[in-house]
Amino acid sequence: MDRRNFVKQNLKISALAGIGGLSVYPKTIMSDINILREEKEPHQFNLNYAPHLGMFQNLAGKDVIDQLNFMADQGFTAFEDNGMKDRPIELQEKMAATMQKRNIEMGVFVAHKIYWTSPNLTNGDKALREEFLKEIKESVEVAKRVNAKWMTVVPGYINVRQHMQYQTANVIESLKFAADILEPHDITMVLEPLNFRDHPGLFLSESPQAYQICKAVASPSCKILFDVYHQQIQEGNLLPNIEACWDEIGYFQVGDNPGRNEPTTGEINYNNVFKYIHQKGYKGIIGMEHGNSGEGEQGELAVIEAYKVSDDF
Repeated sequence: MDRRNFVKQNLKISALAGIGGLSVYPKTIMSDINILREEKEPHQFNLNYAPHLGMFQNLAGKDVIDQLNFMADQGFTAFEDNGMKDRPIELQEKMAATMQKRNIEMGVFVAHKIYWTSPNLTNGDKALREEFLKEIKESVEVAKRVNAKWMTVVPGYINVRQHMQYQTANVIESLKFAADILEPHDITMVLEPLNFRDHPGLFLSESPQAYQICKAVASPSCKILFDVYHQQIQEGNLLPNIEACWDEIGYFQVGDNPGRNEPTTGEINYNNVFKYIHQKGYKGIIGMEHGNSGEGEQGELAVIEAYKVSDDF
């Protein structure tokens, strides 16, 4: 049975049973998991989806290089690693060599210490700004080592004793200094708005706010990381908001809501989201920054199949 007919058959069964089609699809495939195991050729995805370490460790093993090779074998053409900066240099170099060999593009890593509960960039403290800029300089070396073009920046916690507009000015000023460091290396920091439920009290939470900041910084090295999971919770209206700030989006991350697991497990119609992004001509990376809804090998196979279904347009 070919994939398209297999997908349609399972969706029909789900519909007849009175349950949502795509949202339960990863569970229905478990009844015939051997169909997935029989596929030998890498899948050809329309977009550059980027798994992270640990997502396929039951199927690939715990070795980092084995996991990268497994991702490539499944057809994934990108990879992201929030913790890359903290990995030993020898491992960074080994990972970079593997990615180059397997035609995997390196996505984001976190560029600096994130202040989750106290202000840093928002209050204009010069010492904290210098700390941030020092870490950006260090991250440039990591990016060059692993061939990364993007790094994640989170401006940190709000200053409850200072007006929001002054905080915005402080953040913009710090990001301008950071952009001056990054521009000569053709590296982009992507600002990630985070939702109020998972990360209460953070300064940057919505895409229009990130858009305003990027316009003010006015640098190709300062763009938006549009995490669809966070923005579904924070603001909804996904496609119109993506359209409104399209020219400042440099990177996407995804996860379904509720649950922050793979597409098809929540309420977001990722088939439509991916189709829209593809039709816009997006050639960048879509980070798979989420967990697995199922456990073990079957849960990992379900993640792969969920992307194949959501990418089927």
